[in-house]
Amino acid sequence: MNKLIPILLLLTFFTDFDDTTSQFITRQGQVTFFSYTSVENIEAKNNQVVSILDIEKEAIAVSMLMRAFVFKKDLMYEHFNESYIESDMYPKANFEGKIINLDASVALQTKIIKGTLTIHGISKEIEIKSTIENNNGTYALEGNFDVLVNDFDIKIPPILSSNIAKTISLKFKFQYQPYEE
Repeated sequence: MNKLIPILLLLTFFTDFDDTTSQFITRQGQVTFFSYTSVENIEAKNNQVVSILDIEKEAIAVSMLMRAFVFKKDLMYEHFNESYIESDMYPKANFEGKIINLDASVALQTKIIKGTLTIHGISKEIEIKSTIENNNGTYALEGNFDVLVNDFDIKIPPILSSNIAKTISLKFKFQYQPYEE
């Protein structure tokens, strides 16, 4: 019996009894963008956005394929990918950031996320006001922010400059599930 006690203590020491995870993932997050112009509004939706949320580290990472945006018109899709975003050269947009003062125990909170957004090969520091909901161990995160086309070196021909807004509104919504390796 005396030999069994050290073995049980050793097993207890190396066993992780905490089943809660601090990492969450979504593979079908949603990002939409909207561009208002006097000629025609441009709107697109991407439902194939991958994001990882680490509650313990207060960190978030987002990655999306630019060609996964769906437009109302095929010509908009073509111009977006070939002329403006140049998806063959810059296939993804990414964001890596930190959620400021996240409290994982709070059911609903509004927080600032500071991080780096990379679009069209250009990285820019941004701040995003976001709503974070903790629903029995799963998380939902949503928010919106604006980006300036010029900040990401997206060239718009002068003849089309009145058809493309200089500021693009982005919205996102992510439903996270616990990440399992």
